[in-house]
Amino acid sequence: MRRRKRHTKHVNHERWLVSYADFITLLFAVFVVMYAASQVDHKKISKLSQAIQSAFQDLGVFQSANSRQKINKSQSLPSSETDSEKALTDSGPDTTEIRKVLALALAPEIAKHQAELRDGPDGLVLSLQEIGFYDQGSDVLKDTSTNILNRVATALKTTKFHIRIEGHTDDVPIHNVRFASNWELSSARATGLVRLFIEHFEFDPARLAAAGYAEYHPIQSNSSAEGRSMNRRVDIVILTASRRSTSLASDSETKHTQPTNEQSRAAVASYSKVSPAPGQ
Repeated sequence: MRRRKRHTKHVNHERWLVSYADFITLLFAVFVVMYAASQVDHKKISKLSQAIQSAFQDLGVFQSANSRQKINKSQSLPSSETDSEKALTDSGPDTTEIRKVLALALAPEIAKHQAELRDGPDGLVLSLQEIGFYDQGSDVLKDTSTNILNRVATALKTTKFHIRIEGHTDDVPIHNVRFASNWELSSARATGLVRLFIEHFEFDPARLAAAGYAEYHPIQSNSSAEGRSMNRRVDIVILTASRRSTSLASDSETKHTQPTNEQSRAAVASYSKVSPAPGQ
């Protein structure tokens, strides 16, 4: 029989494409992993890393040449807040963006010294001066405050910050038909704004707290008319996480933290006369 003639095998000069494709695939996977690692919760990754290390040590893997030092499991996988978590909590959430938004929204009022943004011990403070919002000795909002409060509420509603609204006065005693002291006046202004935020702007009530401090938290000396004018204010405190729970707890000890009095209802009624409710 005649043997079949063997054909010379064709040499494939494009085999490098296979290696190149594998390389590109691996490179893509590396970048995907790097991106994913940058988006994850670093606290959870740290706990996972410690758990894996502890498990490998229990199996005798990754021992050092001299000795094996086991991780204390009660420290590596805590059920409560770790030191690093406490450090993160103490720093609180960043208020940089909301500061920029409020500064832009209230630029005219800040320029006229009717509003001020500053850092306080509990967070970012938006201070609203009495002259732009109330008549002296009254808790009824001025008609001219409508547009300003709309801008404030619009900026704050989209955030998740908890808010404490504080009423402050100067040290001049007050005693009229409506208020027996500066305590009642400062509390009525604070609770009136809280009720306004809840009923008119539909804020979650759990985010809000009210406090009346009368004349006992001044920002300027009461020895001059200008200083007293600056002390007559309502502060909207944007609370940071580190102090939110203690701040709200301390506020609950005051008698006028819930917006249920007649003065706060009057404040809302006066506002509603000049401003339609959202969606109307």
